[in-house]
Amino acid sequence: MKKVYAVFAGFLLAISFNAGAQTPPRPTSADMYLALRKLNVLGSVLYIAAHPDDENTRLIAYLSKDKMYRTGYLSLTRGDGGQNLIGDEQGIDLGLIRTQELLAARRTDGGEQFFTRAFDFGYSKSPEETFTKWDREKILSDVVWVIRKFRPDVIVTRFPTTGEGGHGHHTASAILANEAFEAAANPSRFTEQFRYGVEAWQVKRVLWNTFNFGGNNTQREDQYKLDVGGYNPLLGKSYGEIAAESRSQHKSQGFGVPATRGESLEYFKATKGDQPVNELLDGIDVSWDKVEEGPVVKRMVDSLVATFDFLHPEKSVKGLTVLHHQLLNMRGGYWRDVKLWETQQLIEQCSGLFMEATTAEPVAVQTDSLQINFAFNNRLGADIQLEKVIVPGVDTVLKKALTANKNLVFARKVYVSPEIKLSQPYWLERKMEEGYFNVSNQEKIGQPDVDASINAIIQIRVNGLVLNFIKPVKYKFTDPVKGELYQPLTVLPPALVSPDERVKISKGNNSFTGTLSITGKKKGFSSSISGVGKEQPDEVKVKYTPEQFSFSEKNKTVDVAYNIEATKDNEYHFGIDANNGRKDLYFAGLKEIRYDHIPNINYFVPAVVVNKSIDLKIYNKKIGYIVGAGDKVPEALEQMGYDVTLLTDKELSRNHLEQFDAIITGVRAYNTNSWMSKHYDKLMKYVSDGGNLIVQYNTSNNIGPVRAKIEPYGLSITRNRITDENAKATLLKPDHPAFNFPNKITDEDFKGWIQERSIYHGSDTSGKYEKLIGMNDPGEKSDDGSLLVGRYGKGWITYTGLVFFRELPAGVPGAYRLIANLIALNKKKGF
Repeated sequence: MKKVYAVFAGFLLAISFNAGAQTPPRPTSADMYLALRKLNVLGSVLYIAAHPDDENTRLIAYLSKDKMYRTGYLSLTRGDGGQNLIGDEQGIDLGLIRTQELLAARRTDGGEQFFTRAFDFGYSKSPEETFTKWDREKILSDVVWVIRKFRPDVIVTRFPTTGEGGHGHHTASAILANEAFEAAANPSRFTEQFRYGVEAWQVKRVLWNTFNFGGNNTQREDQYKLDVGGYNPLLGKSYGEIAAESRSQHKSQGFGVPATRGESLEYFKATKGDQPVNELLDGIDVSWDKVEEGPVVKRMVDSLVATFDFLHPEKSVKGLTVLHHQLLNMRGGYWRDVKLWETQQLIEQCSGLFMEATTAEPVAVQTDSLQINFAFNNRLGADIQLEKVIVPGVDTVLKKALTANKNLVFARKVYVSPEIKLSQPYWLERKMEEGYFNVSNQEKIGQPDVDASINAIIQIRVNGLVLNFIKPVKYKFTDPVKGELYQPLTVLPPALVSPDERVKISKGNNSFTGTLSITGKKKGFSSSISGVGKEQPDEVKVKYTPEQFSFSEKNKTVDVAYNIEATKDNEYHFGIDANNGRKDLYFAGLKEIRYDHIPNINYFVPAVVVNKSIDLKIYNKKIGYIVGAGDKVPEALEQMGYDVTLLTDKELSRNHLEQFDAIITGVRAYNTNSWMSKHYDKLMKYVSDGGNLIVQYNTSNNIGPVRAKIEPYGLSITRNRITDENAKATLLKPDHPAFNFPNKITDEDFKGWIQERSIYHGSDTSGKYEKLIGMNDPGEKSDDGSLLVGRYGKGWITYTGLVFFRELPAGVPGAYRLIANLIALNKKKGF
């Protein structure tokens, strides 16, 4: 019984505590009252879709805060392949951002969050394409696992199995949800999961939450409909207002939305099980009547609700401790465990007890010491005694009664053992596959967030009841503008290793130089480069300057220059000796992602450098790069040998553009920069006088409208794209300069591309542009809008949906050679 509770509670702890919010939640009496009422509701709903922002936040808010159901959202991916409106993070980095945005959304609408191991590899046109990368059976097992742990009465899908959702991931999410309906209930499917305390679980029904958006109305009056637009007077908000706050957390996707009020109907169609008639959970007992000894619990909860005092919630503590004792002595089971957990949280909240464990340092360093500061306040004077506090290596017994509204503050210094794990998201601990993360620990699957680096176990006695609370140790500080803030504590090794560039481009040979930045995180640490890893052949020659180094202070950095001579492309793994007698290596640097709307994100990236020898020629030298939504193309251009100047509004106003051999606009520059409109005439004069303007993709939709005129001929932007990164690229005009100078472009240049070929193609009806490449996804007609090149006056204008912003940072040779040719379009005569 205790083991099952510990596993189940651990799943809840990951959801409740590890979100890492910048300020801890401060529940009001209204929140406590609603939570008391929820103790008598034993129903659950799981919403399933493909990505962050696919979920119906209005429905989740209604189910969680009005119907009081335990409500979860299973997003199959973390949104790694989406677009980023707020920075240049892509792939895994973007997935980490969107994970935190989704957790913020759930803290707003009251839902819980889960994920599978599936990786968002970008837009997919069909579920068949999606399953070639996701490993259908593996991701199905993840959906089944979450169902067996969460045990929903009803599953709701955002999308249908028949394709009306458009994106292949969308349809795949519905297919897997419907397959999981059968598989989760089948004791012969995924039997390895039963070792971890779950059982086969039969969901009552699967409902498709039909929709009317994007010009596609799938709602019908014969479907079950539900008004979710009500007003909650305890919260002072309608569910439409709560939903808007929740959805607006998806800031990286530009999903800020207005609040809505009044009737809002949602429609549902059963795809498994029977169609509901009166309630979403028709035919399901959501009361304590279905649990042995449940009616006793119901009466106790009814009494707590009836006598709750909004001005003195502490008066409910004694009754809650009695309820906790009653639940604890009942036979173990799913709802017993859930309500036991909820009751413990209510005891903490109603008592007004303040507990925290914090540090004044943002990081803890293995083999170093860390001071943890504890603070307690029995703000409402409940009968509370602090029994003991446990942190790694330190067990402090206090047995001290907490006086009403008096602070108890003390500190303990702990040793940060090498056995304390580094603060790495569990899904990034192992090298991932193309379409999914490698997670070997079954109990981690579904967990939305990283584990807290260091936890404090706080034992208290309330009215004679002993309870253990787990609090993550957080970094606490005061910002002069934002006030008191909390951030996750990060556990680091004594030293970090970061290469200056992770992709090295060398022209015609495999020798290259670079710099490793070695940052000491512990005073007195000394080490040396111990080699470049097991991936390097014997014929590689490596030289380091210096080879040994030490750190007299924390956070000092030593730059180690390296020179590598090799005969072929390779992947180089750098490491330094840990000097701990075990021949361990420190081989990772720290990647930091910082935005005000989410907690700080830190994760470790192996110190790996990939060398690509490319037969690359360049013509022209000076590039002006107009910053857009954010990408890493300028760094790639500099590696190619160009002199790159970043251009923003001020630089465009001040600079004489004729100094640039080419001007390139960053991805979505015309979506994100309203000031582009005032520079249109200047840019067109630059082109007319012989300049070369290369426009990377922009979107044209409600989220990302084009804010400025791009070119003079009326080119329009479509949603057409080529998602197959291996799609055949046909050169429609092979003699065009774009394919011949200074590099001869052939089929070889379209090999090794990643994720996709192109997005948001251009469409020209003026006849002023030459359509240079034809491509198509399987089963579709060829599309010729990915690369459009035209003349204007003496110069050139190019619009391209080719995903240079993905291919260049990945070191794809053909992308380097092709963009070099586009930059050279305005070559002088005689070359």
